[in-house]
Amino acid sequence: MTSTTLAASATAPSERTDADRLPSLTGLRWIAALLVFGFHAGTMRIIAEPGPQAVVGEIFTLGLSGVQFFFILSGFVLVWSARPGASRRRFWRRRFAKIYPNHLVLWALAMLAMLWFADPINPVAALENLLLVQAWDPRPGHFYSVNNVSWSLSCELFFYLCLPLVLPAVRRARPWLLWAVVIAVPLLILALWPGQALVPESDRWWFAQVFPLVRSLEFWMGVAAAELMLRGRWRGPGLPVASLIFVLTWVAASQWIPAEFWAALLAAAYVLVIAAAADADVHGRRSPLRSRTMVWLGEVSFAFYLVHVFVIMTILRLTGDWGTGLPGWWGPLAVIGFLLLTLGLAALLHRYVEQPMMRRLAPSGPPRPGPPGGTARTESPGGAVRSGRPGAEGSEASAGPSADGLPRQRASRGGAGPAGDVEHGSTVHHGQ
Repeated sequence: MTSTTLAASATAPSERTDADRLPSLTGLRWIAALLVFGFHAGTMRIIAEPGPQAVVGEIFTLGLSGVQFFFILSGFVLVWSARPGASRRRFWRRRFAKIYPNHLVLWALAMLAMLWFADPINPVAALENLLLVQAWDPRPGHFYSVNNVSWSLSCELFFYLCLPLVLPAVRRARPWLLWAVVIAVPLLILALWPGQALVPESDRWWFAQVFPLVRSLEFWMGVAAAELMLRGRWRGPGLPVASLIFVLTWVAASQWIPAEFWAALLAAAYVLVIAAAADADVHGRRSPLRSRTMVWLGEVSFAFYLVHVFVIMTILRLTGDWGTGLPGWWGPLAVIGFLLLTLGLAALLHRYVEQPMMRRLAPSGPPRPGPPGGTARTESPGGAVRSGRPGAEGSEASAGPSADGLPRQRASRGGAGPAGDVEHGSTVHHGQ
């Protein structure tokens, strides 16, 4: 196999190509966030009328799998954007700067709301949530505590801690082993359905839906797919065909396929779409996902994800409609209103918290080049030698649930603003 040692790219963000930033993956983040929103719009009983409620429930039956998408995308993007020579400390600092400020703001707002409504506060659960370790605690009222969608950030934090330790082995892994990971993950997810019988009944939901070790399967699937693509060894359909496969899988799963197969099938469909979207950006093929609107929506998707449940729940409690929904057409109109309100608040959070704190807390400047013997080796599509990695460490795509996240924005549009990371906050269903 033709290969070469990767050198750290000195290209400035404003000089990178669209392939470096993978804007289509940024656009995909919004679709994933919208799926999660739709699922909660159905399950949080905004609509009182059975007819419209059934329509929303039918369309977004599988919406919770948007978190699954975020986890796969997070693994893909972090490997794609990892730059040789970047230290583990630098990586961890950037990831902390990406997810924690938004989390802290929502944690504080949720705590204030609990005090306002005189809700009982479990100090241990609140502290676990603040420190993003709540996903490790199977006790009811702990892993979904405070701003309950932040359970996925607890998982992401675990992924972030592990990746720099595992990445050298990923770089050395043979292609067949990477393909084995991609193929095995859906099978392992499928095995969780009977495997839950080994866990006490009271902990089964936590084990299959929240437990970071289990949820990391999706993350490592994205990691393996990205490494295969970086080496030019990925084989998959183009974006139009991959999108069609996803739509057909979604429809078939929601209508005819038993629930225990959902997560395994969607994991396979999601990784095909993610890889195809990245490939479209790399080769300059047409992609509606990288339009200006879709990229902006993807940039605010992390904040949107963190805000949406808090906004819906708080307003419904204030109006007295929590648990009953709004009658007539007020229900569907409220869903649209919640969508727009949450999007506006997410834009503010992204603009005035997420971006400034990334600039303040994240390390600036390119990382120091590592020793030649420790750099990764890769091969471009078709066997051509590559002299650098697309989307160097400064680039940011999430998911999220984002060495770093989704690609950076152009310098003319704010420079170092991240496009968002996982982020991901309701449960992903493994055959829910």
